[in-house]
Amino acid sequence: CSRPTAGFAAASLAALAVLCCRSAGRRPRRTARPSRGGEDASRFRLAEHDQWIAALDLPAFGKEVHDLGQQLKAEQGERDQEHLCKMITWSQTCAFVGLATMWLAPNAVTIIALSLWTHSAWTMIGHHVCHGGYNRTDPSGRYSSRGFAIGSLARRVTDWFDWMLPEAWNVEHNQLHHYRLGENSDPDLVERNVANWTGWERFLNPILYMCMWKWAYYAPNTYKELKIAEMRRKGKSLPEGFDPQAPMTLFDCFDGKAEGIFSVHELFVRVIGPYFLCRFLLMPLPLAFINPAFYTNAVISLLLSDIVSNIHGFIVIVTNHAGDDLYRFERGCKPKSPTFYLRAITSSANFNTGGDANDFMHGWLNYQIEHHCWPELSMLAYRKGQPKLKAICAKYGVPYVQEDVFTRLAKTMSIGWQFSTMRKYPLAYERSEDEMIWSEEKALNERLERETIR
Repeated sequence: CSRPTAGFAAASLAALAVLCCRSAGRRPRRTARPSRGGEDASRFRLAEHDQWIAALDLPAFGKEVHDLGQQLKAEQGERDQEHLCKMITWSQTCAFVGLATMWLAPNAVTIIALSLWTHSAWTMIGHHVCHGGYNRTDPSGRYSSRGFAIGSLARRVTDWFDWMLPEAWNVEHNQLHHYRLGENSDPDLVERNVANWTGWERFLNPILYMCMWKWAYYAPNTYKELKIAEMRRKGKSLPEGFDPQAPMTLFDCFDGKAEGIFSVHELFVRVIGPYFLCRFLLMPLPLAFINPAFYTNAVISLLLSDIVSNIHGFIVIVTNHAGDDLYRFERGCKPKSPTFYLRAITSSANFNTGGDANDFMHGWLNYQIEHHCWPELSMLAYRKGQPKLKAICAKYGVPYVQEDVFTRLAKTMSIGWQFSTMRKYPLAYERSEDEMIWSEEKALNERLERETIR
């Protein structure tokens, strides 16, 4: 395989007007289980769309999902690595087309090609490699999560170059988002992140952030999570009054809300600045010596492709875990427990799946349910396991949400505009054996109690 770099793909905003909601009724529970508080769960009346919870044999369901993941992992091999190489070739073909034509007056072909280059390098290559999806299939170690894009600026540039720092992405996404999905400590929980938007912000911000969310939100927020993790490892306390679960935008940084965690200067020097300088100024610079107009055209095309790739990324990423048919949770759960697998499925949504072209355009994020169940598998393994996991869900009556990406966009915007809310999984039906409290959440609760007493 040749080396991947960064880029994004084009997408449409037309589906913002589509607002629809569905609810799934299920059969009633056969036997009641004591709730976490010791009360009989039968005393809690479930909403119609939650009736499936009462009938679920969670341990048996969790075992089947876990066993399928182990089977898929054992079956990974040379075909998975060949498929990765194929997707890298597609990504670099987009890069070649975009870079070879960016000297022309800005045009759709160039902008879309540049956007797809960045998009595929992140969502398909960087994403799955950093999760360890090819640790067992790549004998060279080139696409191992142990060194991919981390450790130096050179590795970042040659492996996966984007607005976010890969080390920060690994903390925010691979650890916090995946193992706290749908909880208050999930940094990507859309419903919580937009809760403080009022007035005109409530309607305008979701659209504005669609065009700039990677550099305006994701870069500073992932870096915030990295810095907090580093502080905790060193035994340092967070600044008084600082809320580690609150989203951190670039504008928040300018307002001083990151004080005591990192400075704006540090964010630009280490995270945002290198990408901006290399991507938009240095990469097209040779064209300036041929004709200044060529350089100007290239810079404009690169800037426009970044906007398009932000929109594309928003449509296929943010929409994975937002909607009034997906669940939120109050408590943490043990990784790879039956509850973990249940949450991975009921707090995620798939898009239309199948075929390399379709999956490439979705950035392979159309297998989000499978990815959250088994984050360490290859792209090809998710396609192979998707119909099998869907069948297991049907067998146990567990909702398996799969809709076209524009329907999911509409439901996400409905959450963003605060027209609808996500479902709350009832505490009375949580499996106590699977519950856990993360150490930093415990420390946060203790700190809030002390500040309340004062």
